[in-house]
Amino acid sequence: MTEVWGSPRSSTGEARPAPGTPCWTSLLAHDLESIKDFYSGLFGWSYYSPGPRQLGPYVRATLDGRDVAGLGEVTPGRRLPTAWTTYLASDDADAAAEWIRCCGGTVGVGPLAAEDAGRLVLATDPEGAPFGVWQGQQLVGPQLTGVPGTPVWHELVTRRTATVVKFYQSLFGYEAKPAESADTDCLTLCLDGRPVAALRGIGAALPRALGPHWMTYFEVADTEAAAARVSGLGGRVLEPPREGPAGPVATVADPEGAVLTLLRTAR
Repeated sequence: MTEVWGSPRSSTGEARPAPGTPCWTSLLAHDLESIKDFYSGLFGWSYYSPGPRQLGPYVRATLDGRDVAGLGEVTPGRRLPTAWTTYLASDDADAAAEWIRCCGGTVGVGPLAAEDAGRLVLATDPEGAPFGVWQGQQLVGPQLTGVPGTPVWHELVTRRTATVVKFYQSLFGYEAKPAESADTDCLTLCLDGRPVAALRGIGAALPRALGPHWMTYFEVADTEAAAARVSGLGGRVLEPPREGPAGPVATVADPEGAVLTLLRTAR
């Protein structure tokens, strides 16, 4: 679970994540104020609004004053499920959108500018898993990682990895390696030999209500304690704490049903 940072630089002088690196994660909720309270209680997040948003109300979640994730509000009247979206870094969002279409994916939103923060695309892969593409300008990624309350890993959960791995490789040139785990259909996506994300095929066990989806893992100091906080804050524990390849994990849902995984890593 290694982050990849490379050139060129952003407009703020920060190094851009290498294309294909998960570089941001964002949630669209129906009741933004309620969801802000939930994640404040779970992770200790604070919030600020970066300015007018053409896609609706949006705040950045912070720890110690540094950006870690984004929360937005669904436009009233739109029946969209709430879910965490993984954004993959790109040096050219417009070119990425064309590649997505050519490779069998679907572009739902964009490419469009998010003020001076960057340029985004919202899409789905050939199996229907939503994801984003982000060409950072003022915002190239989280300003804080490696501490509780920050995203630590991203994994695509799908039916069969063979149906989508070439799609993602065509977009970003990943090297796909069999994961060192008990899973029979799990691949690690690497850039320059460094792991940045994973694909996991679970066949008929894929929840029908979720469908193929990108899962965000958030680091916590204590998986059992964090899972208990989820329940106390109005969320649900979907898979109780258990040992995973990287440490104790628990899969949970927030009060609106957005699914995430809590992970205590061995550091």
